[in-house]
Amino acid sequence: MAYNEKLAEKIRNALEAVANVEEKRMFRGISFMVNGKMCISVGDDEMMCRIDPAVHDAALKKKGCRTVMMRNREYKGWVYINEEGRKTKKDFDYWIKLALDFNKYAKASKKKGK
Repeated sequence: MAYNEKLAEKIRNALEAVANVEEKRMFRGISFMVNGKMCISVGDDEMMCRIDPAVHDAALKKKGCRTVMMRNREYKGWVYINEEGRKTKKDFDYWIKLALDFNKYAKASKKKGK
């Protein structure tokens, strides 16, 4: 699976002090699970963040941000951030914080077969 190693390392460093972080290969990339819940993923050149659906529309106003679309369906609370949207440390940290803040309240996915 090809994913942006440099971006993954940057996210790893940002999550260094966070407890219960696990990396899983998925979505043609790598996902960072926090407390058993998907929080941030890295693909080719974008990072995907799980954020509070209540702030989704406001987040879309930030540069380099777009809604995750799969099978012609928009996923409110999931956004892609391209390089432009995470260019500065302040921008990058904003997205990490937004994802971590929501992770405290996000529900874990149901495991298949349970």
